[in-house]
Amino acid sequence: MAIVDTGDVGLHVQRLTGARPTAHGVRAAAPDATVVLLHGLLTDSLASYYFTVAPAFAAAGLDVVMYDHRGHGRSGRPERGYTLGAFVDDLDALLDRLGIRNPVHLVGNSYGGTVAFDYALRRPERVAAMVVIESEPATPSWAVKIAGLLERVRHEMSVNEDAALDWIAAHHGGHTARLAKSAGRLVRDTTLAADIPASAVLDDDDVRAIRCPVLALYGADSDLAAQAPRMRSLLPHCATESFPGHRHSVLVEAPGRVRDLVLDWVGRHPRPAGDRAVQVR
Repeated sequence: MAIVDTGDVGLHVQRLTGARPTAHGVRAAAPDATVVLLHGLLTDSLASYYFTVAPAFAAAGLDVVMYDHRGHGRSGRPERGYTLGAFVDDLDALLDRLGIRNPVHLVGNSYGGTVAFDYALRRPERVAAMVVIESEPATPSWAVKIAGLLERVRHEMSVNEDAALDWIAAHHGGHTARLAKSAGRLVRDTTLAADIPASAVLDDDDVRAIRCPVLALYGADSDLAAQAPRMRSLLPHCATESFPGHRHSVLVEAPGRVRDLVLDWVGRHPRPAGDRAVQVR
């Protein structure tokens, strides 16, 4: 475990160094490629990657960086400063502190994908390619939706926390209930629930300006599945994949397929789009 001070917050970071694979049947990733794994909001942390796909990425030759967002996991939890821009600043500062100069591959799950979209627009020279899982850019409709979600969590965990936690424990287990309790404190004790919906949003022209190759993965039964054709229509270099029988928990429920798709995408897009012609299949 390492805590990296960005100058604004201490971020809990885990790194896995990619072994250059030689064993039969292990697919080599792009040489000297770094993948940065961005998790979702509230009950999520870098653990969702650590216990699913991160070790496989390292075994395939990728250098892996994963970290807890501000307010999450073992990272610092400031009282204020939770706009989307702050999360993007954290990513930029972290790459600087870690001395990572080459363009990276971003893999973002849920809100982590929203951070990745904003980062790719702001710092295109630092992004070789992206994979977003059950995610969408920060558009006006996204802001309305996330505001409703965060307000519902804040209300349930403030007004009737014990009943909410009992229901979660009964239906999803004690571990999830403990994560939900921590998430409740996050939305009650910080400005996150107000800051994120108030973040600057992107219009269609902004989304079209994202030039790096993007692979978007969606559960076929998720309410985000409708994003797939929209992403293909807006992003100049985008492919999508659907996971039949899955909703929002694609990463946890289908890690083998996520692993294979990410490794293939990284292997086919080792450099930023500006360095060469981009081919999306």
